[in-house]
Amino acid sequence: MRRLTDYRVLTFDCYGTLIDWETGIWDALQPLIMRNRDAEVTRDDALLAFGQCESLQEQETPDLLYSDLLARVHGRIADRLGMQTDPELDEAFGASVPDWPAFPDTADALRVLKRHFRLVILSNVHKDGIAGSNRKLGVEFDAIYTAEEIGSYKPADRNFEHLIAHLQSDFGLKRSDILHTAQSLHHDHVPAKRFGLANAWIDRQRLSEGGSWGATERVETMPTTDFVFFSMGEMAAAVAACASTGA
Repeated sequence: MRRLTDYRVLTFDCYGTLIDWETGIWDALQPLIMRNRDAEVTRDDALLAFGQCESLQEQETPDLLYSDLLARVHGRIADRLGMQTDPELDEAFGASVPDWPAFPDTADALRVLKRHFRLVILSNVHKDGIAGSNRKLGVEFDAIYTAEEIGSYKPADRNFEHLIAHLQSDFGLKRSDILHTAQSLHHDHVPAKRFGLANAWIDRQRLSEGGSWGATERVETMPTTDFVFFSMGEMAAAVAACASTGA
């Protein structure tokens, strides 16, 4: 098995891995929940609905800007949970991405990892959304590839084809140089393995120990993983230890 430090670039999913999108989503749903005070909606209910509605919307409108897509997702969530919404609430939810918080361990972990790898984001959001989030992440990424520029949403093949082609053309990096690092099995690990990429699962929800799927669509078959960590901080510590011992 290859060591962590044998790779040259870490390619990240951002939302769910670096940015705490579940907290961001739940916070951004509060105006809808306040509007519908009689609806008994738990955080788990809302995140499950989000995962299902987002996945469907991305399949149906792959060229839609993520802020507009999220606005439609908000309407679908309201309908699914029996709540009333309006265009203003939908649009506010769609514009909420820059407000979603980073995980507490993200910035420090990325600064450690930056000493050992190129860092690249492959994200399903739009340029304005990732720009807002990037200010919370504490490092300068070598490249950021978004669904807005690619014209489709992960787990579509087109996104990973774009990633692999641009790492080659922009940095001279081969497929074997890449360690794809992400939380979502649905958006990231299933397609990463389909493209023969090594992967590090940031299992923040502890699915490997029977945890919750949260805001992520379920997958029928669990993909293989080369490395599993429960946080970015844990991964950074493992890389630092590997680099210092050579083991």
